[in-house]
Amino acid sequence: MKLNKKWLLGLISVLVAVMLVGCGSGGEKGKEASEFPESTPEKLKKDIKIMVIRKIGGDDHTAQYLAGAKSEGEALGFTVDTYSANGDTAKFHDAIKQAGDKKYDGVIISHGDDAATAQGVKELVDKGIPVVTFDSVADIADIEGVTMTSQNDEELANLALQELHKRLGDEAKFAYLWVDGLVPMVKRNKIYTAFLADNPGYKELDRYGVVAADTTVQTQNAVGAMLTKYGKGKIDGIFATWDAFGMGAHRALEEANRNDVTLVSIDVSNADLQAMQAENSSWVATAACDPKLIGEVNLRILAMKIAEEETPAEFTIKPTLITQEQLKAHGSDVTMENLADVVDGWGKSTDFVEDWMKDLKDVNKK
Repeated sequence: MKLNKKWLLGLISVLVAVMLVGCGSGGEKGKEASEFPESTPEKLKKDIKIMVIRKIGGDDHTAQYLAGAKSEGEALGFTVDTYSANGDTAKFHDAIKQAGDKKYDGVIISHGDDAATAQGVKELVDKGIPVVTFDSVADIADIEGVTMTSQNDEELANLALQELHKRLGDEAKFAYLWVDGLVPMVKRNKIYTAFLADNPGYKELDRYGVVAADTTVQTQNAVGAMLTKYGKGKIDGIFATWDAFGMGAHRALEEANRNDVTLVSIDVSNADLQAMQAENSSWVATAACDPKLIGEVNLRILAMKIAEEETPAEFTIKPTLITQEQLKAHGSDVTMENLADVVDGWGKSTDFVEDWMKDLKDVNKK
């Protein structure tokens, strides 16, 4: 078959154009190295893409953690994608795989609770992708180059339980809201077990815990059933090891008009603070770290890894106790935005703040 010469030349032109497009970035031209501040590490003088993947979700704590990582990364000029699997194991691990396939410059993984998480992290590292984890399985410690971050879960549990003891005295009957399997929950449970051994006057009447997209709703229903089972004078308190549990318990107590039961929890959010400040609220205290700050610190550590700077194998964030009395003494509504006015040092940390980060933030303000 004889080919038309003009048709053949046209086809060649199209193919050349396609090849040129394929060799490009696939979008807008990225920044040139010369556009970055002089202090910027060489490895960061390009468009940086970060992925933040969290297994649990459906709660304000998760939203703030992801927002903290995203805002800190964007302040440095990075593109930050976030994903919450809402407790779905398959979706969580698929997201980790996708992060590797899409060749992100760095990945943050939160609440990975199984051996498959460690394997997924190893595969990322083997591809040359730096990784920071938060509240994830201990097996990751065997993977060289990964930084494992966490709240001081033992201290969180200790602060909350000592406050419960302070409020209820040496003898009390209470419910325990906890779920096994998650790394932070295992750590908190060890302190709880020791607390019971040291305080024989404390009797656990009931327990409940589930991690799902609707954890708060399910907890509310479960605690509501407990309150029906244990009338006034039959139960003194509730210890909630996660604020999603705490919110469910608060709503159940409010619905049942049971301000005779003392609620103490771990973790904090805007919704929690509002509930603690409500009239006749039984939610009297919570032990917490700022979730937004945790996300910010995780992002900074990851940025240092991408820059090939030295980072620790582990980093622990110190918690504090927040009481209902502190909040009400402020004189106006307390939120996560002004909690620092009530709790000294809240939401502030100079950990892993490098001079080049300050320079990048100054440039990206413009």
